Amino acid sequence: MKILHTADWHIGKKLHKHELSQDFELFIDWLCELLRKEQVGLLLVSGDVFDLANPSSEARAQYYRALMKLKQCRCRIILTGGNHDSPAMLDAPKEVLRELDIHIIGGLPENLEDAIIPITGKNGDPEVIIAALPFLRDSDLRSANDGLTYEDRLEATRKGIQNTFFEAAEICRTIYPEVPALAMGHLFAAGMETSESERDIQIGNQAAFEAAGFGDYFSYVALGHIHKPQRVSAAVPAFYSGSPLPLSFSERKDEKRILLLDTQNGWEPKSIQLPVFRHLLKITGSLEELNSKLFSLSENKELECLIEVELIEEQYDAMKIYNLDELVTNFDNPGYRIVKHRATFTNQKKGASEAYEAGIQLQDLKPKDVFLELISDHDYDEGTRNDIISAFDELLEEVTSKENNQTA
Repeated sequence: MKILHTADWHIGKKLHKHELSQDFELFIDWLCELLRKEQVGLLLVSGDVFDLANPSSEARAQYYRALMKLKQCRCRIILTGGNHDSPAMLDAPKEVLRELDIHIIGGLPENLEDAIIPITGKNGDPEVIIAALPFLRDSDLRSANDGLTYEDRLEATRKGIQNTFFEAAEICRTIYPEVPALAMGHLFAAGMETSESERDIQIGNQAAFEAAGFGDYFSYVALGHIHKPQRVSAAVPAFYSGSPLPLSFSERKDEKRILLLDTQNGWEPKSIQLPVFRHLLKITGSLEELNSKLFSLSENKELECLIEVELIEEQYDAMKIYNLDELVTNFDNPGYRIVKHRATFTNQKKGASEAYEAGIQLQDLKPKDVFLELISDHDYDEGTRNDIISAFDELLEEVTSKENNQTA
């Protein structure tokens, strides 16, 4: 059987208010062609199907259109929820979709056996077993008795993830002995390279999961959350497929990929590079250099190219900021769009308010960065500081989840 691993679709994503729906449509069309060409029998999507917990009606429509296109490729589909997804929203239509051989595991089921999905071969016998584990939230992993200190909470989180994978492996081993099993997961593994578009999960990524916790039972671990394709140093083949589309300018140079397994040839995946549907450019320099670079861009033949512009000067000068705004406003080159611009002055260190005056947009500031700056002047001991940061991470996750659920 051939199995395709992808993740982090982030349907509904906007890159600095610019819709990426066209990009996703092109990806799905390309993916359908590949599924047919390779005669793939199973498609795995390891979390972050949507970008928001309460996606727009347009994003939901695109999701269902994508599922119908993929189903026409005659492959079975398993999708799991990620930290961006609402378990309830993903799970709502799962009974209907199951009739189409599309399995949805939005959140961790009360009975873990419900996340164990046998995939049968042509003779009707299980050919491979999928432990479809979604993003594991703190409520899935910790109890009130797990400890009160920051380190206790980190350790409880790590242990909770490990125990879930071990329990899933034991279910597969007991119910389906001698049938190869794969696990899906959506988490932050220690040592992975991230980008600016990945939201902190599991206590601000400080509870990074050691790959040894996957154990040695599963033949392959299909991971999501990290947007750059990479291998995890584990006892079994474990990979992040990465996101199929660049979701921030920090990912503009990443080679986006999907991973293809052929169970007859073993468990090392074949990496297949995606075509580039849209170019992202970052242009830096003085005003003169920016002007020269922007107006010398040649005709772009892909989807409209998105540009981030950064003015870099030594001395702070309000007139230079004004001239930068004028340059951006007057820029009109078919096939190119400036979606973000900022100014950096190298001869001074600025606080948040000064940075904003220098052209830094509010969207550039992350809540956690502002909070860390706020507490940096306080003389806390290390334990107290860690407890404060842990409390902030949990509050931020709760607030973000509530805001997403209120967003139409």
